Amino acid sequence: MPKVSVLVPVYNVENYLRECLDSLTNQTLKDIEIICINDGSTDSSPEIIKEYAEKDTRIKVIDKPNSGYGDSMNFGAEQATGEYIGILESDDFTEPEMYEELYNLAKSKDADLVISDFYLYWAKKNKIKKVNSTSKYPEEKVTNIKETPLLIRNKTTIWAAIYKRDFIFKNNIKFLPTPGASYQDTSFRIKTICLAEKIICTRKAYTHYRQDNENSSINSKEKAFAICGEYGELTAFMNSHSEIKKYANSEKLINQWNGYMWNFKRIDENDKDEFLQKFYDDFKKFYDNGEIDSHFFTKVNKKLFNMLISDREKFKRTCTEKNLINRISALFRIAG
Repeated sequence: MPKVSVLVPVYNVENYLRECLDSLTNQTLKDIEIICINDGSTDSSPEIIKEYAEKDTRIKVIDKPNSGYGDSMNFGAEQATGEYIGILESDDFTEPEMYEELYNLAKSKDADLVISDFYLYWAKKNKIKKVNSTSKYPEEKVTNIKETPLLIRNKTTIWAAIYKRDFIFKNNIKFLPTPGASYQDTSFRIKTICLAEKIICTRKAYTHYRQDNENSSINSKEKAFAICGEYGELTAFMNSHSEIKKYANSEKLINQWNGYMWNFKRIDENDKDEFLQKFYDDFKKFYDNGEIDSHFFTKVNKKLFNMLISDREKFKRTCTEKNLINRISALFRIAG
């Protein structure tokens, strides 16, 4: 059994794939398997994967018809045989000691989940920036959602972590298999944080998260509605886990508000009214159910929230003002 299985979802990333695979084959932890899931790529990505697999027997290649990120990740996880599972996006790369250090940290406390910090990376500018996403959490100590509810508002960094394989399958944690969608790491990330009994965070950064891939799905405005499906799944999850909901729901709602605001700001004008209706429907239900509490308003502007509930047209006009848009954008980057 390998110590770590690393899942690499691949779809038309020929410009970045070699850098990604080099960072994995050069890991200081040698006892790993690298599972490349080719999701029907039409560029030279399949040939690049095959080239690397011929040189390194730790690389497993899965070729499948295009069915989307979530389906690819679920399929790859089913093939993983490692004690722990890691994820690396094929347009990113990581430091050589990442999986050795995270594995050793996990084993030292028998952790279900280890979360690390990461870097933002701009290739064209040759610039990196440490995010400090774990600075508010206990450093290399065991915690969980009951002790540290703020973990839910950690950046969406499923690839800056490792997960005990048995924990993932015991709890049946999967990605939503939504073809062509974005944000499919959202519900997976929050479910793992909510269900893990032992979580360890380290402030060391390893993964370089590329910011200038013009083909990244996060850059597609057409996919903004996908976040609603992810949070719909999380709402159902919270409702079916009443004990977790007591600790985690308010943080989840803050995340959801920030995510909806981010997308409402950037979505095409022709789609704003439809998205706004969904925004209103979801949060009106939370409001009517008594789920919007005082903690929620420590991070969300109460006047703006009340405007959404009582006067959507005024909310829409207000949110198109430039200064407010900039402020909301900054808030989402900080609190997302």
